[in-house]
This record gives sequence, structure tokens and C-alpha cells, in this order.
Amino acid sequence: MAHVQSVWGIDIGQAALKAVRLRYADAADQAIAVAFDYVPHPKILTQPDASPDELIRQALETFLSRNDVKGDLIAISVPGNTSLVKFIKLPPVESSKVAEIVKYEARQQIPFALEEVIWDFQPIGNPMEEGGYLLEAEVGLFAMKRDQVLHHLKPFNDAKVEVELIQTAPLALFNVLTYDMMGKRLKSDADSDESTSTDEHCVFVDMGTDNTTLLVSNGEGIWIRNVPIGGNHFTRALTKDMKLTFAKAEHLKCNATKAPDPRAVFQSLRPVFNDYVAEIQRSIGYFSSVNRSAKITKVLGVGNGFKLAGLQKFLQQNLQYEVDRLETFQGLVGDTVLDAPLFKENILSFVVPYGLALQALKQTSIRTTLLPPEIATARKVRRKKPWAVVSSAALLLVLSISAALEGKVNEAVSEKNYGSGEQAAKQFETKKGTYASDYSTAESENEEIAIKGKKLVLPLKTREYWLELYRGVNECLPRDVGAERAEANIGKRNRIKIASFVAREVSNLKTEWYDGIEPSIRGAWMREDDRKHPPEGKGFVFTLHGVHYHHGAKAEEQGALYVRDQFLAFLQKWEVQRDPRGVPVPVRKLGLTHPVIKATSPAQAFKYVPNSRRTILLAGGEGTGGTAMPGAGYPGGGDASTADASAIPMPGSAIPSSAGVTPGTPYSPGASAIPGAGPVDPGTGVGPTGVVIQDPNDQLPEFQARQTKFVIEFVWKPTAQELRPQVEPPPPEDSEESEDGESADANSGTPAYGT
Repeated sequence: MAHVQSVWGIDIGQAALKAVRLRYADAADQAIAVAFDYVPHPKILTQPDASPDELIRQALETFLSRNDVKGDLIAISVPGNTSLVKFIKLPPVESSKVAEIVKYEARQQIPFALEEVIWDFQPIGNPMEEGGYLLEAEVGLFAMKRDQVLHHLKPFNDAKVEVELIQTAPLALFNVLTYDMMGKRLKSDADSDESTSTDEHCVFVDMGTDNTTLLVSNGEGIWIRNVPIGGNHFTRALTKDMKLTFAKAEHLKCNATKAPDPRAVFQSLRPVFNDYVAEIQRSIGYFSSVNRSAKITKVLGVGNGFKLAGLQKFLQQNLQYEVDRLETFQGLVGDTVLDAPLFKENILSFVVPYGLALQALKQTSIRTTLLPPEIATARKVRRKKPWAVVSSAALLLVLSISAALEGKVNEAVSEKNYGSGEQAAKQFETKKGTYASDYSTAESENEEIAIKGKKLVLPLKTREYWLELYRGVNECLPRDVGAERAEANIGKRNRIKIASFVAREVSNLKTEWYDGIEPSIRGAWMREDDRKHPPEGKGFVFTLHGVHYHHGAKAEEQGALYVRDQFLAFLQKWEVQRDPRGVPVPVRKLGLTHPVIKATSPAQAFKYVPNSRRTILLAGGEGTGGTAMPGAGYPGGGDASTADASAIPMPGSAIPSSAGVTPGTPYSPGASAIPGAGPVDPGTGVGPTGVVIQDPNDQLPEFQARQTKFVIEFVWKPTAQELRPQVEPPPPEDSEESEDGESADANSGTPAYGT
């Protein structure tokens, strides 16, 4: 079996060395991540007291000590801001003369003698060709000064590591965009004339330490601009405004939300935020002005600098485009790498190494390189020398054997020597046909058995998804911990009881379920982003019937509001951990979405008898433990907005003096709890007005509680583990009031409700 060669994509940035090792499986047509490494520098290379060459040498030594690169191809990147990128529209030209025209244009476009630079070019997109002439052809010209290229190569040459590919960072981003996000693969020559150009463009924002690379592309054309603002500019703003050292300011920037005064930190950073957004807006505006048919669909942030708290939301508010962070590589497999905590934490900085490795595997349309031509030529000659010697020796050996055997040809082909062999061959051929027929029959029978077996075990593949769902819902329920478990008063317990848990499968979630919910209910109880993005397609609708007796001291701790804050809010979170002994459960990742309270009942007053664990409906009628919901009634329970709060005194409240009875007074069967109210029920100790009088013979006190029934529904679309979206909560924000007067709590994960 042929050896499958691996490649390393290595990007040495200002803050760290990032590397990823890929191997391509032709049978599966997939790139496989087999290893990675992340080596942070002790200091940022641009710090005044840092020695960049020494820090890079140390990082490379650390990387080589931890990884064996022998036999692997090495691809490295150079910064986009130090290279020259030009896109040239060519006049109609013969295909064979494109190189000559480009060389002429290179002399005009590159502000240095061509002997002083390393340059390469490549046609962009799929130009039309008629009669041997290219029409409307566009060529990308990429160049870098020779001394800068050799400077980037020096650490690898000193470490005896041969570099096979040198590519600019923006083109590595383009490789990831086309291969990973757009799913484009290399086409055969028969398909190369077909154009897949589209007007929908994606903006890559790669925020580095000192610069930000802006790449706009639709998978065919490329537009690149370097913005001279990076992570260090935010750090310097803190050093200047808050009188901090660079190291302390860097730490404060990375932990802004945990600072003693987060508002002061973000106030210091605001001027840089404004400058950064202005540069991005100016760049996108210029691109749109020269490409009027282009439509920007979204902005995608990469680079560890993009993890700055509040940056994503600030860009989205000001650019008026959808701004996302790259959270996973869709075209890459390899759980050992992709699930590693260090890789997931720094995945934003592995985009460039990923793009380099893809090009080294020859899986992208970009083929340019800034490796000096003399180095590439010397390696080709050196690699071909052993094969030339082996080929010459083999040819000489074949000629010698041929000459020695030529004299015995007549004797070798006689019937006397080969007659029996031919007969044996015919018999073997007949036996081979018999075996082939038997094998084909057995193969067909085996396929039928395999199909039956697959049908039998098919339900087993999805049963764990249901267990995950039940666990997720259970984790969202409130619970008592520690001493709270001993609380006898059911009205003070943090508990919600699920009476029924029913699922039904629907073919169209939006028309058969979502559209049937009253808009007022959706506005009051559903997440804002769920309302903006209704569920679609086939899925399950779960209906939960529940009840609780909790009655807090405040109005917002009662009835439907208690259900909302202690259950619904957690169903709507990205990640939940209610049990201190457990692990976080990613509720949204399990496919649970659009939870909403469909109905609640008026809070009914009950007497709770702890010794018998019974609740007895009081004769006094209904109370208002619930919260009125617009248009939301409970089946058989009336509307929550019509309940009467004065009918039943709450636990711990005094019996009205007008009743003529002292609280705690013993009672006897047939006695009257309240003058004129009729006899007290011997079984409940409750009169018609619902006033409870303590029986001194009880071992535990009896309590009044208010029962609130509710119905919650949500959508569930079970998804295979490897296909689940990698969702993350929004980035942390300032917990105090923003300038527009709105209060935000970014760390709580509490969803936004309507009015």
C-alpha cells in the first residue's frame, strides 16, 4: 500500500507558534487532523524588551522536541502586511502568452527590481476562452522581498527543517473559506470550464496582534486589505489610560469582564473599538463601491484577538451584518485533535495553519508559493538523482538477462515442456469459474442478511439521544440543596413536579405548531432569537404538564413567574448546571429549542400535611399565586388574570381578627373554625373559608401552599453527535447599564423576553 504523506501547516505569529498536521484519505475524500501544537511566546514579539528572533528560535525548538516532522511536508506562512498582493485584469490574450503578459505587468506593479523579490501569480476564477484567447481574465500577483522571505526561512534552515511551501496568511484564509466553509473541491478537467461564481460574499476578519487582515470573497474572486489595528492597540489604550504596565494591561484586557470595574475598562477601550469599526466599515464600503453586484452575507471573525469581550456584538451592531466567530472546521475530521481542550480554546488561531496544510495536500485551487525558485530546483535535482541511478542499473540488468535468454527461446516454447502446463491451466480456469459462481451466490445471501440486521439494530442508534434529552430537561428543573432539603414547608421548596411528559412528531414544525401559538404568548415567554427564527421541517413537539407549590416572599417568585425564572429560563440557556455535583449540560446543542409556557392555572390554595405527604384543596377557593399571561389560560382552570388573592390567607399570615378565632387554637370535630362559617371538617381541620387551625396532636406543622399548574412546550430535532452545531453563548458584556440605558448581564445567559 502506498504511503500517505502528512503535512504540517505552521504559522509563527506575534503571540505563539501554531501548527496542525493533516493527512488526506483519498477513499473517504476527507482531510484528517492527526496532530497539532500550540507554543505561546513568553513575550509578544512586538514588546519593546522582546527579542523576536530568539523567541521564534525557542518556540521552534520546543515544537520540534515535541513532534517528529521527519518525512512530512512543511508549509509556513508569512504576514499579509509584509507582502504585495495585486489583482490585474488582463486584456484578451492567447493562453500560451499569459506568463509573458504577467511578467510585464509585474515589472510595472512591483516597486522593486524583480531580482530583489520572490513573486508568483495565478489566474483567479474561471475566465472565458474563445478561439485560444482568454477573455476577461484576472490574475493574482503575489510578491515579497527576497531578504524578508529568507529571514522567515532562517529559523527552519538552522533547525535542518526543509520548507516545501511558503504562503501569505490571507491566501491561507481563502483556502479555508473555499474548502471548509463552501465545500469546494478540486474539479476534473472536464468540469473546469463550469463557473460557480455567486454574488454572495463572505468577509473574513483575521484579528492579529498588530494588524487585522480583511478578506472578501465569494469563493472565486479575492479582495484583501490590511487594517493597521490589532490586539496590541487595545492593550496600549489600557496602559495609557489606566497607567498600567504592558503585561498587566494585557491581562486586564483578556479578563475585562472579571475586572473590579469592568465599565472603566470598556470606557478606556471604546476609542479603539470606534477606530476599529470605522476601518472595517471603510474597507467594506470601498469594496461594495467597486463591486456593486456583490452582496455581503456575513462577517466571520478569526484570530485569538477576536476573542476580546464585546467585540463581536459591537461589530454586529455597527456593521449591520451578521457577525460570527469560527467555532469548528466543517471539512476536517479527527476527534483526537478537534476535541482537545487546547485546540478548541485556540481554534480561532489555527485557521491559517489549516489553510496552509490544505494547500500542501493539493486540495485547494491556490497553487502559488513564495519559496525561492533556486531552493525548489535544487531539491528536485537532489530527489531525482537516486531514481536516475536505480533506473540505469535496472535497464542494464534487463538488457543482460534478455541477451542471455534469447538463445534458448526455441527450446523454452516447445509443446513438450508446456503441454501439461496448459492443460492444468484450463482445468484451473474451470474451477475458478465454479468458485466465482458460488462466491456470488453467497455474497447475495450475505447482503440480504446484512440488510435485515441493519433494520433490527436501527432503533439502537438513536435511543441515547432520548436519554440525553430527558437528562437535559431534568437538569433544568430547580432543586433543593444542602439544608434546604429538610424544609418541611412545601411552599418554600425549590421544586417543580412534572406530571406528564408527552412527545408527538410533526412534519412541519412551523405550520403545525409554531403558527398555532398566540403571538402574545410568544412575545411574553419565548426567546427573542427563537421568535426571529421559527423552527422548520420535521421534528418532535414535547408537552410538559407540571405543578409547583412554591410561594416566595416577592411577587416575582410566585406562580408563572417562578416557572419562567426557575425552569423556562434554563430550558432557554446555552448550557445548564443546576446540580453542583454534575457537569454542564449543553441544552441547545442537544436540539432543544423554542421552549414556551403555553398555559398556567390560577394559583389554588392547598393545605399540605407533611406526616401523610398529602395536599388538600381548601374550601376558600382560588388565590393568585400565578402571574397573568396575555391570552394564556389553563385547561379547566380558568384564566390566571381572574384569580382572587384575598380568598386564602398565605402561610404564616395572621387570621383576620374579624374571624373571631385565635391562630393555633385546638379544634374538635364538629366545632366551628370561624363563627358563623359552619363546622370544621374533622379530616382536614379546615372551615369553609379555608382558614387552617393547628391540631396539637400533629407531629409536624401543617402548611398552606398555593398550587400553580402550567403547560410548557418545546421543539426537539434529534441530531447525530458528529453533525451537531457547535454553538456557544454570546460573548461576555458589561453587566452594568450601557449608554443607551439597557441593562445587560452577559455572564448569566438569561434570554431576552418580549413585552
